[in-house]
Amino acid sequence: MDVIDENGNVIPKSSEESKRIIAGILAILLGSFGVHKFVLGYTTQGIIMLAITIVTCGVGAAITSIIGLVEGIIYLTKSDEEFVYMYQTNKKEWF
Repeated sequence: MDVIDENGNVIPKSSEESKRIIAGILAILLGSFGVHKFVLGYTTQGIIMLAITIVTCGVGAAITSIIGLVEGIIYLTKSDEEFVYMYQTNKKEWF
């Protein structure tokens, strides 16, 4: 059976292993440090989130942790095929 994304497009099958669970859990638990971005290979975005948290002495962690929470929920609600297609193959960086 084919998997369809939110735009109605058929998502091609991929042999790449999904990092959906680990990225989702890390986004929820350590989202303020951008750890989930590093796991997915988005080094620049991970450094941005980490820098915001460090430079603001933790005050910016409120914003980056909300971003991490939202991204973690989004990651965990997608199917493996849809996650691999969207975040690992097409490299959608934010949300």
